[in-house]
Amino acid sequence: MSLMGILDRLADVNTFDRAIESARKGVQAVLKPGAVKDALHGTWLGHPLHPVLVQVPVGSWASAGLLDAIPPLRPAATVLIGTGVAVSVPAAMAGAADWSEQEIGVRRLGALHAVSNTVALGLYVGSLVARAKGRGTLGRVLSYAGLGIATGSAAVGGHMSYAQSSGASHAATAARALTSDWIDLGPLDDLPEGRPALRTAGGSGVAAPLAAVRRGGRVDVFVGSCSHLAGPLYEGSVEEVRGRTCLVCPWHDSAFDLDNGEPRRGPAANPQEKLEVRMEAGRVMARLPSRHQ
Repeated sequence: MSLMGILDRLADVNTFDRAIESARKGVQAVLKPGAVKDALHGTWLGHPLHPVLVQVPVGSWASAGLLDAIPPLRPAATVLIGTGVAVSVPAAMAGAADWSEQEIGVRRLGALHAVSNTVALGLYVGSLVARAKGRGTLGRVLSYAGLGIATGSAAVGGHMSYAQSSGASHAATAARALTSDWIDLGPLDDLPEGRPALRTAGGSGVAAPLAAVRRGGRVDVFVGSCSHLAGPLYEGSVEEVRGRTCLVCPWHDSAFDLDNGEPRRGPAANPQEKLEVRMEAGRVMARLPSRHQ
C-alpha cells in the first residue's frame, strides 16, 4: 500500500475522536472568532496563512541539516535551528486555527501532523540546549532526528492540503464544472431583494449551483459552494460585516464581500468565485470570468 493509501486509512480511524474533539473545542475557546483568529486563517491575505509560515521552520531546519554536515558552518546551523523554533510557534497557531474548522477526516490526520510536529520541535529545542552546553554531537543527533520527523509530518500536511483539499478553494473547483458561455438566470423580478437565491447552471453534464443576490437593479452572482468547505451559500444571508455588505455562509459564518468576493471574515481565506453579470431584456445573464476560460 502506498503512503497516501495509509494516510487515507488513518483518516477513517475514529479511535481518538473524543480526544480530538476536546482539543478542537479547546482551540476554539482560546482562538475565539475575531480579528486574531481571522489573521491566523489568512483572511487578510486571501490565502491560508499556515503554509506560508511553515516555510520558515522547514527551510531553516533543512538548511541547518546541510550546514551541520560542514564543521566550520555549524554555528550558523545553530542560528537557523533557533529561527525555526521561534517561527514554529505562530505557524502552529495558524495551523490550529485552520484545523479546528475542518472536517473530521482532516482533523484526524491533523492531530497526527500536530503530534509529529510537537515531537520534532521538542527535539530541536533539545538540540539547542545540548549545543549551548557544548555537547555538539548530541545536538546534531537530536536535530537530524527532528528533521526526519518534521519531514514525515510535512508529508502528512501535504496530504491534508492536496488529497483532502483542506486549504484549497472549493469554489474554484466547483467553477470548473460551469460552462464558459453566458448563463440565463431568469428575470430580474424573480429574484428576492437582499437575500441569496439558488440558481443552477448547466456544466459538464451536471447542474452547478449558483448564489444570486439582488440589490435593487444590481445582481451579484457567485459560485454556490463556499470556498472554505463547499457550504451552500445560497442558503446563507446578507449581512454588514466590518463595514461591507457580505454574503455569509450558513456553515461556518465565512463572509464574502458582495462587490468582489473577497473574504471579510474567516475561516475562509480564499476569495469566493464571482461571475460576470449583464442584463438582457430584464433577464439576468452570468458567466465565468475570463481567467477560467
